[in-house]
Amino acid sequence: MPVRPALAAAAAGAAALALLCAAVAPATADPNETVTVDPTGRVAADGTVTLSGTYRCTGGTGPVFVSSSVGQDSSTVRYGIGGTEAVCDGAAHTWVNTGKVEKDRLRPGAARVEATVMELRPEGGLPLPYFHAHQEREVTLGQG
Repeated sequence: MPVRPALAAAAAGAAALALLCAAVAPATADPNETVTVDPTGRVAADGTVTLSGTYRCTGGTGPVFVSSSVGQDSSTVRYGIGGTEAVCDGAAHTWVNTGKVEKDRLRPGAARVEATVMELRPEGGLPLPYFHAHQEREVTLGQG
């Protein structure tokens, strides 16, 4: 491959990587935008997990979702639990996410849950993440 096309491709790749890294950096959200996690969730014997809470966001121009994840003990392993489509109209809404993890990976008891309201904003033809709100909290997973 000739040197000029290779250098041009490398420069374009570096610029794209820089843009992506800048885009995923946490943005400062409106202080009125919130997400909460209810103090209890459920885990069934087959590994189905249900988490819930509330959210409020404004100014969405692309698709917006409430995502959640859960982990237990001191493990760094987290399990993604569903994703709910969100409406960013400034009003308070509830969210409920359900997902299934491998049986016996989670059990009733203390757990750490993260919830995030994230939008895919169209920027230069690419959908880039914009974070409206985030919360982490300890919850109790009940049998069910």
